[in-house]
Amino acid sequence: MRDDQRAALRRYLVTDARAGSVERLIAICAAALDGGITTVQLRAKGWTDRQLLDAAAALRPICRDAGALLIVNDRVDIALASGADGVHLGVDDLPVAAARHSLGPDALIGNSPETDADRQQAERDGAGYLGIGPVYGTTTKGDAGAAIGVEGIRRAVAATTLPVVGIGGIDVETATAVIEAGAAGVAVVGAVFLASDPRDAAARLARAVVG
Repeated sequence: MRDDQRAALRRYLVTDARAGSVERLIAICAAALDGGITTVQLRAKGWTDRQLLDAAAALRPICRDAGALLIVNDRVDIALASGADGVHLGVDDLPVAAARHSLGPDALIGNSPETDADRQQAERDGAGYLGIGPVYGTTTKGDAGAAIGVEGIRRAVAATTLPVVGIGGIDVETATAVIEAGAAGVAVVGAVFLASDPRDAAARLARAVVG
């Protein structure tokens, strides 16, 4: 992983289908990037392929201008077609090795392992970082499982050489504790993307999670 990619994991925004439209999703992300978000993951469950591609294609130049990364959840094809910086994969998605083969050596591939065996496989196959959680209770991902707390982040960091991004129920008040547990970054959904003022929410997160 390049140093600039690792640094960009610091303040990581995950989008939500509740934006309702591509235009609204883009507007929210633009405001959040202006507030200090450093990576955007396009995730919009239930959207059509065309909507996802339109969103990714529109986000790519906005992220580039902000010096941020664009990651696409699950969809290697959308990442390729839009020129995104990489993908984030779960255990039921395309394997990391297959995504690496398709995207090439420079793409950033994240993985959300569920077991130690999953983590070890992701490490061997070329994942660039791990998404670990839910750290706290979350309402934005119905299958997220039980909260692991900051101790779970600490254990995950100790078990891998890859950067760890904490996700799940993190907000401005709890983000610092996740970083202090060793995480390279924090991923947020509701705390910024669903906030009434995404720019202000992102700016408050940036003050809490510097670097």
